[in-house]
Amino acid sequence: MLNNSTVTTKEFSTKLLSILDAVEYRRIESQEDFEDIARLRYKSYQERGVLPLSASSMLDEVDFDDHAYVFGVYLYEELVSTIRVHHVTPTHRISQSAGVFPDAVNAFLDAGMTLIDPARLAIDPELDGERSALPFLTVRPTIMAAIYFNADRMLQHIRPAHSAFYRRYFYADTVVPPTFASIYGFDLTLLASRTREIGPKLLSRFPIYESQPYERRLMFDRSPLSGMAPLTILPTARLARQHSMPLAS
Repeated sequence: MLNNSTVTTKEFSTKLLSILDAVEYRRIESQEDFEDIARLRYKSYQERGVLPLSASSMLDEVDFDDHAYVFGVYLYEELVSTIRVHHVTPTHRISQSAGVFPDAVNAFLDAGMTLIDPARLAIDPELDGERSALPFLTVRPTIMAAIYFNADRMLQHIRPAHSAFYRRYFYADTVVPPTFASIYGFDLTLLASRTREIGPKLLSRFPIYESQPYERRLMFDRSPLSGMAPLTILPTARLARQHSMPLAS
């Protein structure tokens, strides 16, 4: 017999999948879309009291790095959240997490690992009715990036109060305990998920993180043959549910 927590997780996962049917993702490339992202970031960070102390703009040079992918999440065709996903390698070490925890991030890279470093997650604070679902839907490109780039770790540089969420749902390990981050004026901690170990568990628990290879290519392919970024990307989780795969192959 299933216990109550298992039933709750299963029911919530079903809810997430139903909401995903109304979601579109957009890889942000145009100036107009970046301006929308900047406004959403400001609105979200101001409401949460986490505006960077030294920030003069909600866009920065890392947004335009060729290993960075900024996504907008659209619910019923309205922008509701955003995330930036960075592919970090030993030969391309630009990373939001490294700005706060350089020793820890460089230790991974010096060991030959590749990393997915999500940052700039922002959710429209007015969407109270969808607050529980939107974090899960917004981080979906992070899991897809780990598969596409065959990464060793997914990083999470977060406020300590959020660490329980990432340990519970993304099986994250604490890499650096809470440490004062002068750029923000408050404590941050660094966590990391072991992509190959958690993959089967995560995809089984949350089918919304399933995806077809062509969706991942639309998300992350910047080769000359790929052409312009698609206007919108429709999730393929339902199509992929019967063909579960590890987080990195």
